Amino acid sequence: MNVESEEKQAFTEDDRQMAEIFGRYIAIAMNILDLLVVERYHTTGRAADHINQQIAEPLNTIMTGASLLMEDYIGHDDIRHRLQGIIDNVVTIKSALKEAQKQPPGIFGARSGRQITPDPQLLSRHILVADDEEFIRQTIADVVQKYGCLADTAADGREAKALLKQRRYDLIISDIKMPYANGYEIFAAGREIDPNLPVILMTGFGYDPNHSIVRANREGLTAVLYKPFKVEQLMNEIRCALGTPKV
Repeated sequence: MNVESEEKQAFTEDDRQMAEIFGRYIAIAMNILDLLVVERYHTTGRAADHINQQIAEPLNTIMTGASLLMEDYIGHDDIRHRLQGIIDNVVTIKSALKEAQKQPPGIFGARSGRQITPDPQLLSRHILVADDEEFIRQTIADVVQKYGCLADTAADGREAKALLKQRRYDLIISDIKMPYANGYEIFAAGREIDPNLPVILMTGFGYDPNHSIVRANREGLTAVLYKPFKVEQLMNEIRCALGTPKV
């Protein structure tokens, strides 16, 4: 909030109190967002575990019942075929639940099992991935490497800045909120080395406590990814940043 007046001492005690109350509401809202970000990461795995526990017994009962019925209907191929279909569906559901437990929070489709072919236009492009969440940074690094890129990872802002001084990168992908340096500081460090270096920032819930997006946008930020995002979104932003066609 930026309120100005051309008159001296134009603002009263009521104005000051209003600004103070307004500021308190903003502080409360930002604190709630911070708590939501933390809660999202901690509840993702627990939710999958809870669902698995609740439906494991019913699924097993269905499989056992279908198997017993198949023995009773030997010679009735049509009925046995339908029962086998039920068993196969139960197996598929159980496999999907196990996959959900493994899925890192923030990125959808990273472990879909889909075969990825290296992209000739991305081969040997060097990308720095910075995120204090190990699942996120390692998953992104694994994905881009499958497409043919080279990837270095940083667990915090200090490590990211150190890597930027050691070698040249074609692209930076950085979380906004990290220890020792925020997203804008990583952006600024990269642009100081190369004014044209593309930078993609990531954030959860649109949370941007240091206004990194606004500040970096003024200076040419390439893109912002809002967690959770899909692998296709990530790769499209990478291709745009590196000047290669979207797929």
